[in-house]
Amino acid sequence: MYRHAAFVLLLASITVFQLSHGVEVSVNDSDNKLCLYANLMVNFSVSYEEAGNKSATAEFELPADVTTEGSECNKTSSMLKLNFGGHTWSVSFTSDGAKYQADSVTFSYNLSDKTTFPGAASNETLSLTVKPEINDVTEGTCYSCKSRDTIVSELVNQTLWNVLMQAFVVNGSKSEAITSCAADLPVTTVAPTTHTPTTGPAPTTPTPTLPTPTTGKYIIKPDENSTACLLANFGLRIGLKLGEKYQEMNLDPNPNKTAASGQCGVNSSDLVLVSDTMAITLTFTNDTKKFRLHALNITGKTSSGVAFSEVNTNLSLWEAAVGASYMCNKEQNYTITNQLTLFTFDLRVQPFGVKAGVFSTAEECFLDSDLSFLVPIAVGVALSFLIVLVLISYLIGRRKSRTGYQSV
Repeated sequence: MYRHAAFVLLLASITVFQLSHGVEVSVNDSDNKLCLYANLMVNFSVSYEEAGNKSATAEFELPADVTTEGSECNKTSSMLKLNFGGHTWSVSFTSDGAKYQADSVTFSYNLSDKTTFPGAASNETLSLTVKPEINDVTEGTCYSCKSRDTIVSELVNQTLWNVLMQAFVVNGSKSEAITSCAADLPVTTVAPTTHTPTTGPAPTTPTPTLPTPTTGKYIIKPDENSTACLLANFGLRIGLKLGEKYQEMNLDPNPNKTAASGQCGVNSSDLVLVSDTMAITLTFTNDTKKFRLHALNITGKTSSGVAFSEVNTNLSLWEAAVGASYMCNKEQNYTITNQLTLFTFDLRVQPFGVKAGVFSTAEECFLDSDLSFLVPIAVGVALSFLIVLVLISYLIGRRKSRTGYQSV
């Protein structure tokens, strides 16, 4: 934790309002005047080790029933500290009198909390400190960021959104003035020098075409001395619609840039991929007969620094029999949410029933099957039949028309 000698420990009243849209906290100084205000939402994704050297991921949100013991503030530095379930989440701020900023976010989590971290092999408390992108906030204003901002680290991803904070409250009254984060500001686009006027909504701005992503090979083992329990090979690209702009990003499978982890269960298995630009969790489930990709959670930042977080927990993709693998070498694209499209290349996955550490017999997607060529043939035959049918109807109608006008 970051503490400063000049800090005044707050023994005065601290109020926490439990709201459905987030946690609202008011911190008062020793004179019982408001000195720090926050209203925000935070989601956590934490990778940890279970007994038997198995990897697992815990996903949870900042609960409403937080306490703020340890929060501090004065004229040049302040700290918001939120305590919940044996864990703490804190933000340290500094001010130069004209602007203030968040210097660090520190998250301490207690692995002995078996409700949050079921089966954790350790009972120790771990901490990490990261630098958030909260800078150049005008003194006397609230920092506001409705957009999702994901802070990615090796074991923990923290997603903040609907944030409204004033770290240095003036005269005991929260300001109505706002300093917005860059992600909330409108995007300014430069119009071309010549163009044809159009009506209707503005088109989505595409990004340059990316090269085909490199195929990554990911292996999950229950422990170092065991064979694989989950195998996945694929090249992966995501497409994001951000307002009027559209951007695509490839996942770099280089082990030095993307860390793979996960866990294998009887009815549910996870593959977690974390790179310097995105964190992806793929959750597979099975009904004892067939498996499928059931959920996909992606968070990260674009090359321009815009944070994103998209999730769908009701998927039914990549289905195959338990004990077999699913394969699709052709490029596939899936609409995961209104903002997220997933593209896969040279895909092969087996999240259950892996034997001897190798893929089992593959069940191919329709695009890879020998029957896929029949689709255009069937369409052509149907169109030909329709044309013949229309022609026959025309000739019959014409013949009836001539018969009706014969002289008597």
